[in-house]
Amino acid sequence: MLLEVIATTVSDAVTAERYGADRIELITGIREGGLTPSLGLIEAVREAVGIPVRVMVRPHARSFMYDGSDADTMLRDIRHIARVGGLSLVMGMLRIDGAVDEELLIRLLDAADGMEVTYHRAFDEVRDQLEALEVLKRHPQITDILTSGGSDVATSPDGMTRIALLEQLSAGSSISILAGSGLNAAVLKDFIDRTAVRRVHFGSAVREDGDPLKPIDPWRLEAVRRLL
Repeated sequence: MLLEVIATTVSDAVTAERYGADRIELITGIREGGLTPSLGLIEAVREAVGIPVRVMVRPHARSFMYDGSDADTMLRDIRHIARVGGLSLVMGMLRIDGAVDEELLIRLLDAADGMEVTYHRAFDEVRDQLEALEVLKRHPQITDILTSGGSDVATSPDGMTRIALLEQLSAGSSISILAGSGLNAAVLKDFIDRTAVRRVHFGSAVREDGDPLKPIDPWRLEAVRRLL
């Protein structure tokens, strides 16, 4: 079972590694759903921890649709991240009709030069998740899809039926379903039993007081780790 934890600072990343995270998603703008962190933070986190780090590539929080200048910014960020070395990426993009923007996706994957990728919760805004899954399966660099089960549910526990289906449909492909949003220690065991997911993603639930703007709480993180 893989446990991914959001980090927004170097100290977050160090605490996450020390108390049980298998992988870090490095972001800024946690209340906006995650934005691209600074190059200095990316470099510092890579130097501070030994576990895998996936870096968010998202230039703004307005939507998951990107114009030409946004795409250029994302390409620049990916090239900088690639030069740091030893990192992976988190990104997602949609067309105006709600389908995966596969044209932009291919451009960014090419720039990523083999780095593994999580397609983030833009997946919960697609017009058809099953169609989107088939599109993403065409790209072996994409190893994870982060989802709570769709736009019509508030949390992963609410989206268990859809997440279980996505887990079944992704079997045998390069993609694993990474369940996130609304998970906590109280619901985790039942959630895993009912969905069969092997990867989970935690943010606010492992922070002090469950507050996204507070540091990671070692006790909360250890409690989740013990359940896995």
